[in-house]
Amino acid sequence: MLKFICLGSGSSGNCYYLSTETTAILIDVGLTMRTLKRHFQTFGLSFSRINAILITHDHADHIKAVGKIAAEYAIPIYSTAEVHEGIARNYCVSPQLKPESKFFLQKDVSFDIGDLHITPFEVPHDSNDCVGYRIEHEGIRFSLITDIGHVTERVKEEVEKANYLVLESNHDSEMLMAGPYPAHLKGRISGPEGHLSNREAAELLANSSSPALRHVWLCHLSEENNHPELARKTVDAVLRSYGIVPGVDFNFDVLRRKVPSECYELVP
Repeated sequence: MLKFICLGSGSSGNCYYLSTETTAILIDVGLTMRTLKRHFQTFGLSFSRINAILITHDHADHIKAVGKIAAEYAIPIYSTAEVHEGIARNYCVSPQLKPESKFFLQKDVSFDIGDLHITPFEVPHDSNDCVGYRIEHEGIRFSLITDIGHVTERVKEEVEKANYLVLESNHDSEMLMAGPYPAHLKGRISGPEGHLSNREAAELLANSSSPALRHVWLCHLSEENNHPELARKTVDAVLRSYGIVPGVDFNFDVLRRKVPSECYELVP
């Protein structure tokens, strides 16, 4: 069995906890250390139990606490070489990672941390580099795919394989275009290296998910250009138009920006 908790999801900070009985990891640490410690205390978690931190990319809302957590707890930080370069240049990371904290991964090259089998894969985004992760344990396939500018064939393949899936549903396109953001920012968000909209996430699920999919969590919702209920209704409507019924064909939840999720138990 795997346990999964979302500790934060959105431009205010992203962090996801995943564990077995013997291994625990974090994916991204974009929250402040103060917030992370508060959430760890709430769930009875311990930093001493964290075996590794996997980083998707080098934007501040995914790496804010990486320097402090590595320095304070000596937890290995895994990312591609390009992401490590971006972390080293990012103004929000203090202190900088020491060489002994840096562990390098390559896209499409699987590796093990404890009893977790991890495969990073490419995701299109306007960062130094960006990956999603497929994490396998005793027949369970958990995938996290966020900060996606557009849907690639590889992203489709990973959705097809997933039993449990955390998927970006960043914005409502109409809210974005009618909102106060300047034109260049609207173009960045909606562009091929920006973020996935509610409808794009729904179409990806409708066209690529398999009967093996058990639970989907929508993540990284924009505070200005989305709303949890709007994301839920949009994705629900698109899926039903394809004959897929959330809650029947698979469970379906929306992750909150600043409120941790419950602790989910993922079974084969």
